[in-house]
Amino acid sequence: MTRRGLLLAGAGATVVMGTPGEAGEGDPIYRRPARVGTWAAAPTAVPARKVLTLAGKTVRQVVHTSVGGDLPRVTLSNEFGTEPVRIGAATIGLRAGTRGSCDTVPGSIRPLTFGGSAGAVLAPGGVLFSDPADLLVAPGADLVISLHLPGTVRAGTVSPRAKQSNLIVDGDATFTDEPGGGRRTTRYLWLTGISVRATGDATAIVALGDSITCGTRTTDSANHRWPDLLSRRLRGEHRPRGLLNAGLSGNRLLFGYEDPTGHAHAKASIGPAALRRFERDVLAHPGVRHVVTLIGVNDLGNNPRLTAAQLIAGHRELIDKAKINGLRVYGGTLLPFGGSARRYDTRANETKRQELNHWIRTAGQYDAVIDFDAAVRDPRSPRRMRARYDCGDGLHPNDLGTAALAAAVPLEIFETREV
Repeated sequence: MTRRGLLLAGAGATVVMGTPGEAGEGDPIYRRPARVGTWAAAPTAVPARKVLTLAGKTVRQVVHTSVGGDLPRVTLSNEFGTEPVRIGAATIGLRAGTRGSCDTVPGSIRPLTFGGSAGAVLAPGGVLFSDPADLLVAPGADLVISLHLPGTVRAGTVSPRAKQSNLIVDGDATFTDEPGGGRRTTRYLWLTGISVRATGDATAIVALGDSITCGTRTTDSANHRWPDLLSRRLRGEHRPRGLLNAGLSGNRLLFGYEDPTGHAHAKASIGPAALRRFERDVLAHPGVRHVVTLIGVNDLGNNPRLTAAQLIAGHRELIDKAKINGLRVYGGTLLPFGGSARRYDTRANETKRQELNHWIRTAGQYDAVIDFDAAVRDPRSPRRMRARYDCGDGLHPNDLGTAALAAAVPLEIFETREV
């Protein structure tokens, strides 16, 4: 399954990838391949009334990658499920067609196996890693992951705001390039990560946040979340960096819900607190060296007794978690929310936001500061977003707003450093 002599572009030079011991390893341009995350989604539970039940179906899910490489591996999670999920067959292929398509390029589909077997059982609370597939993934490529579910299963672990139109069809369509019509879903079901074998200087960045990071108010199937647009900038400058989106709509820094599906709170979709899910959504992905945080607005909007000091203490804990694991961590300032829902837009919350942002900018605790607030605020009314960046609710940026967030990130902070 190894691709000998595979050529990839990297950081201004062509790098030859091969197995250790091949001719060329002593050459100064040689970089030993390493596994790096190229895509991710943060999983959460599902309140009982929102659980999908599937029987004899194939789920075809589209992902937009960041860094390129070969030998992709897929991660599936049933962390919040209370029932086993039997997978009859699984495949990976290159997406074909226009935006929203779940078709694959003819000849690109590869089987996904699990310990050498075509099928597998994803246990309740478990995680499943596929074997590497014999496929070359270009930087920024779209992939289709297909899972055939021969029995009746309940989708108890999902990423609820995929911002991607995925497809559920009858029967086993894992090796079908054009499956036709079916049921559309804008969730990711069980799918939480994809990694590739990339050049030795490739590393991954995790964007840890809430609905603003997962792109809740951006255009579906357009890849206009700010991490996607940041990844596009990095590719444009030939910087091989995986960009992993760990945004979860409604997520909070200090409080969350971790009950499994079937027992889940009505607000379980907001997921565990960012402090609790750091190990799973940051450290568990291969090749991660950098973390960008944009988190805390939902703490303000849902807990009027919360103090700025408590939020700052939570950010300090995030920083400690990153640094003790050898990661560089960058603090994003909270966006303005003037004109949003009443529970957010209060004088007290604005004071707390300003206190937190001042600390992020001046305390010197983060390795660098990304001033997202300055990138989108209205200079004539700094408590509000610029109208052209606002989706209309005063809280979430639209496609232009997420582009402004991506443009505010200095690319040089992601230079490779020894850790």
